Amino acid sequence: MILADKIIELRKKSGMTQDELAEKLGVSRQSVSKWEGAQSTPDLARILKLAEIFSVSTDMLLKDELELEQNISAENIETVSVKPHVETEPPLRPVSMAEAVEYLEKNSKKALYVAAGVALCILSPVAAILFEILFEDTALSELSPIFIFLSVAAAVGLFIYSGSLMKKFEYMEKECLDTEYGVDGMVKEKRERDHSKNTFHLIIGVILCILSIVPTVVCDILFGGSPLEDFGAIFLFIFVAAGVFLIVRANINNDGYEILLEEEKYNREKKTRIKKAVGKSAAVMGVYWSVVTALYLGYSFFTFNWHISWAIWPVAAVLSPAVVLIANAVKK
Repeated sequence: MILADKIIELRKKSGMTQDELAEKLGVSRQSVSKWEGAQSTPDLARILKLAEIFSVSTDMLLKDELELEQNISAENIETVSVKPHVETEPPLRPVSMAEAVEYLEKNSKKALYVAAGVALCILSPVAAILFEILFEDTALSELSPIFIFLSVAAAVGLFIYSGSLMKKFEYMEKECLDTEYGVDGMVKEKRERDHSKNTFHLIIGVILCILSIVPTVVCDILFGGSPLEDFGAIFLFIFVAAGVFLIVRANINNDGYEILLEEEKYNREKKTRIKKAVGKSAAVMGVYWSVVTALYLGYSFFTFNWHISWAIWPVAAVLSPAVVLIANAVKK
């Protein structure tokens, strides 16, 4: 008896439909139908789960010369822990071990480049402030805005490059995945190894952001009324940039693991539920951040209050989820 016939017999003896078996295995009904029609063969991970579900050995399933001997009933089916099933059309997107390894490597690079880009945006006023301090009331002080544009341009270049790195893996955030046998174990092991480092970076990043106001206060006390007082603002930017760099990098690395494991905000249920809203949210966020950037640059250039205008970024980040919710509510 071939594998296809064994799956049919075991499923029928257990009283399960193709949909019910598909749900236990975390695949689509079409996949089960193809197995039973001998049009395709389940991978090793599915073979192991089939053996667990029907309480038979893998040899019994795979060896054609072995006939089914056990009486299978619904009562002796084992409960198998699998990813929550969401019916998907087309079927689950397969992800091989090679693809998973490549994704994690490129996501690590993306984390570095995006974090560096965000830090450059935050540091963009530093050169301008230095020029104002060193060349006050001279023609050279007029060059200070150039350094802001250079920093922002470099940051945009990093954002674009990091996006191109992950272009081929965009589907992982939107589609339900069928990872090859061994991928989940590899990802969990790597996440466990990096857990301490990422947690440490998050803690240090938050501490640096909290302490960023200290240099400003110290310089105000020690050098109040002199040009050296402006160095407090420079160190504030440096502290915030370093802290945000660590936070962004750690969060992107953690997101990479969650995407492959389909956990937290990347689980199958949420992917299916928000898939239709992704395009709308992306468009709203594109307009939102364009407006925020325009306000930041406009206010900063007209007032030269670089030491306080940076606050627009964390405020805008906190408000961004509310903007998406309001936009979605209006469209409904």
